[in-house]
Amino acid sequence: MRRFIPRTLRARLTLAFAAVVAIALSFVLISLPRLLDDYFVQQEEKNLASRAQTMSVLIQIQLREQLGLASADPQPVLTPSTPVRVSARTTAALEAPPEPGFLVNLTRYVAQADVLLTISESPAQPLPVAGSFDVPVTAVEPEPGQARDPIIASTSTFTVADPWWSQYDGTAPERLFTLRLSQPYTYRLQTLGNLVGVLIIAASAALLVAVIVSAVIADRLTVPIRRLTRASRALAEGDFTSRVEERDDGAPEIAELAHAFNRMAERLEESVTFIRRDRDRSRDFLADVSHELRTPIAALRTFNELLQEGAVDDVGTRDEFLASSQQQIERLDWLSTNLLELSKLDSGLVALDLRPDDLRAVVESSLAQAEPAAQRKRVELAADLPGAPVRQRHDPQRIGQVLTNLVGNALKFTPAGGTVTVRLEPVADGALLVVADTGVGIDADELPHVFDRFYRGTLSNEERGAGSGLGLSIVRSVVEMHGGTVSIDSTLGEGTRVTVHLPRQVTVSSPAGDQA
Repeated sequence: MRRFIPRTLRARLTLAFAAVVAIALSFVLISLPRLLDDYFVQQEEKNLASRAQTMSVLIQIQLREQLGLASADPQPVLTPSTPVRVSARTTAALEAPPEPGFLVNLTRYVAQADVLLTISESPAQPLPVAGSFDVPVTAVEPEPGQARDPIIASTSTFTVADPWWSQYDGTAPERLFTLRLSQPYTYRLQTLGNLVGVLIIAASAALLVAVIVSAVIADRLTVPIRRLTRASRALAEGDFTSRVEERDDGAPEIAELAHAFNRMAERLEESVTFIRRDRDRSRDFLADVSHELRTPIAALRTFNELLQEGAVDDVGTRDEFLASSQQQIERLDWLSTNLLELSKLDSGLVALDLRPDDLRAVVESSLAQAEPAAQRKRVELAADLPGAPVRQRHDPQRIGQVLTNLVGNALKFTPAGGTVTVRLEPVADGALLVVADTGVGIDADELPHVFDRFYRGTLSNEERGAGSGLGLSIVRSVVEMHGGTVSIDSTLGEGTRVTVHLPRQVTVSSPAGDQA
């Protein structure tokens, strides 16, 4: 059986709809003709009974007139012979040969059926029959479309007084007439055949329409499924932009399924994009780390080789090599510390300790730590703080780290006699921390890249080249963890201004951008 069952859902739905319609039409074709046949038989029986009654009345009128039953000189209906027989006058009144008689005309124009008229001596003694008249319907030409119906018959009885017999006993006996009509000409068979033919044509047309409609409905039901299949295959092949059209003119279940699929595809695309971006970032990060570590390691290797070759005997050269080695070791320590910090921030291992403290305390603490370095470089370090406390939720240690990095960068690139200003400004939706300097500035082409890891600029001076290139990356990660933003403005030769916006309602975020 499985060989004959379609495999596709559309074909199965079409076959199922067509089968249901075919079963319903078969039931109608089987039951309706029988119901109609019973109805037609009942109608024909009623019609034939009415015609029998009409013929009974006409026969009584014919006998009264032809036998003079109501006159002073009546003729006998039955003869006084033994046994009693139908009189010649009665026979002539009913048959009138050789011309078509009364009964033949009644058969032709009224009965249109086989006519059997029997006459008995009395209602009390219907048998034996004194005489009978049998007129077959074949003597009548049928109308077009008429046919003899063998299952229909009707019987009517009536009595006729025979006053001629009153001369013997003074009482006119009642003669029993039994009229039976059978096998009439009817349109029942033709009508039933026509109806069956019409039903078959209508059923065939209905089945054809049902197949077409079911195919259309099945196609409308399966088209969204095929779209989902194509979109799923596209996702499996790596096309994460594939989506399913969400249409409002279809079934709400299909629309809900399409919406859920698109949401899943969007989530999948976001996840894959993030994974790819993180993979690329990790690849770049490893490449940058390898590059940054190669320089101090190569320098230390060179110093070690030179010392092994005899430079250790020269005290001045040895001291210079040892001093340079110390610088490279400090650079390695600084680099590893920043890499570890940045790795913790990126991985989300750092949990913020949010407190509703005064931001002025963080600014003052950071300036106090940077004051010795500013004095050594002879750079003025100024603070522009509001008179009222600026209280909002933040992690004092992390915000202090942000300010330390920003102030350290500003001092590094500001020559002697310059100024570094830290300004705290409360705003409607939070607070602004602005670190401005009068240093060398940054070229406009380099501004979009200053927050990238290990970026130190294409026009790096000595101070810029000595850094790790991770300070501003750490700043951006910490600020974004607070749900804030950081921006930088700079003019080459005039100075740089870094603006940090911290929102009042802190939305703690991981570096990947997901809300925590």
